[in-house]
Amino acid sequence: MNWHEVAEYIEDPVIRDNALDFYKNKGGAPAYGLNTNPGMWYQDIGGRIPHDSDRRETVEESDGERNLVLIRRALESIGIDYMVVFPTAMLHVGMHPQLDMEVVLSRAFNRWLVDHILKADDRLKSMLYLPFSNPEASIKMVEEFAGEPGVIGFMVTSVRNQPVQANPYMKLYATLQERGLPIAFHSGYYWQEPVLTQFSRFVGMHTVGFVLWNIVHLVNWVLHGIPERFPRLKVIWIESGLAWVPFMIQRLDHEYLLRTSEAPALKRLPSEYIREMFFSAQPLEKYSLNALEFTFKMINAESQLLYASDWPHQDFDLPSTIYDLPFLSEGAKRNILGGNALKLFNLDNPKGK
Repeated sequence: MNWHEVAEYIEDPVIRDNALDFYKNKGGAPAYGLNTNPGMWYQDIGGRIPHDSDRRETVEESDGERNLVLIRRALESIGIDYMVVFPTAMLHVGMHPQLDMEVVLSRAFNRWLVDHILKADDRLKSMLYLPFSNPEASIKMVEEFAGEPGVIGFMVTSVRNQPVQANPYMKLYATLQERGLPIAFHSGYYWQEPVLTQFSRFVGMHTVGFVLWNIVHLVNWVLHGIPERFPRLKVIWIESGLAWVPFMIQRLDHEYLLRTSEAPALKRLPSEYIREMFFSAQPLEKYSLNALEFTFKMINAESQLLYASDWPHQDFDLPSTIYDLPFLSEGAKRNILGGNALKLFNLDNPKGK
């Protein structure tokens, strides 16, 4: 991503000048304003997976903007009709020590994404970043960008410590429900989180970190009755895999039945609300087919699961990951690989599909 192009959209003149000066005089890496730690990079396994950290493909000037060229190549090589792109660079901003920076950077990024990527190709879609630390700014983001080309919903990077049940978020949920736009929680890791600092290996941190925040947010989402308050608001849990969901379904039902008075807003079992939520299939924990088949049944995968590739990361999944599962019917495969997403995001079915 060309962060200096994003910086041009920063409205605060001081922050914009600092960002552009940083790019010009300090090489632009790491990106100004982001709270990532570029020195702690392990997903490319020491360079053995080069596409994860550095797409070195040749792009000639005549080919067009590099970002667009690489996205289109991925779309065509994977063999998909629509690609929903996500702001990977922004996944840690929910933990930014300067709360105002989340608002400033996310608005600049969203405007750049719409102008440079989404308007350029109607096959490209996105769920735009919400500065969730600021509920009022999040509402304004929805009001400003809903209806822009390629915007099919809004996304919270779930690496953060704001409780989703806090009252200031209710107007945000109502705003999304009124517009028929889903909200997604995109998981990630943050090794500086105190509980995760106990891991001395990336594999341990990655195993727990990519599930931790979505577990917390989902539990609060259900127990505080948000599905009852906003029954038409669709929610998606992204990039946590699926293995944790049966655990939460069983655990929540068990605990709820022992203490129903602590969740008075619920009219059904927690599991019934969870089975109406949507989940992305990436990364698919596929090494035990029996366990995976059970998981698919637990979450009503035929109608609630969305294929995701997560290209270009180390654990990306091709469409064949779904298509080759022996326990799925042809109809289920079609739904998971595209049909469910078409309905959820109200997208046109590609011609001839």
